[in-house]
Amino acid sequence: MTDELTGVGPRLRALRVQRDLTLAQLSEQTGISVSTLSRLESGGRRPTLELLLPLARSHGVTLDDLVDAPPTGDPRVHLRPVTENGMTMVPLTRRAEGIQAFKVVIDADGYDDSRTLRTHTGYEWVYVMEGRLRLLLGEHDLVLGPGEAAEFDTRVPHWLGPAGDDGVEFLSLFGKEGERAHLRAGPRRRRPEGTAPAD
Repeated sequence: MTDELTGVGPRLRALRVQRDLTLAQLSEQTGISVSTLSRLESGGRRPTLELLLPLARSHGVTLDDLVDAPPTGDPRVHLRPVTENGMTMVPLTRRAEGIQAFKVVIDADGYDDSRTLRTHTGYEWVYVMEGRLRLLLGEHDLVLGPGEAAEFDTRVPHWLGPAGDDGVEFLSLFGKEGERAHLRAGPRRRRPEGTAPAD
C-alpha cells in the first residue's frame, strides 16, 4: 500500500495539469489549502481519505484511480468521462506518467467560446475524427477536418474549439515537457525503374 500512496502525488499533479487548473483554482473547488495541495503533489504530505475524496470528486475520477489500485483481472477499460463547460474528456490511459491519451468531444452549444489562449508545460498531438476543430496557436488560426492532425508545444499560447456551429470529436495525446508522440511513416512508394528520385 505504501508504494501505491507514493504515486498519488504525481497522479494528482497530472490530473490538475490535464484540466489546466492552478493550485489556487483547485483549492477553491475542493476547500483544501494551496499549501496542502502543493505538499500532496510533491509527496511532502501523506494523502488521507479526507483529502482524497474531494480531489477525486473534483477531478471526476475514482479513489482507485488516484491510488492506482491493483487491477482485479477484468481486461475491460473502464472509461470515466469528465464533462466541463461543454467539453467531455474520456481518458483512454490509466497511468499518471508518460504520454496520456484522451477522446475529446466538444458540444458547440454549451462550450465556452471565449477563445482565451492558455499555456502550460507539455506537448500535445490532436487528431480530428468528426466535425471541424479550430486551433488558435500563437499567431496561427487553423481549422482541421476529419483525418487531419496537429502537434504543438503547449507552452505556445493556444485554444481549441469547434469551428462553426457543429461540435467536434478528436483524439488528444498529451505528454509532459520533452515527451512527443512519434508516428511511424508509411511504406515508401517504389519508383518505376529508370526514373530519377524526386528532390
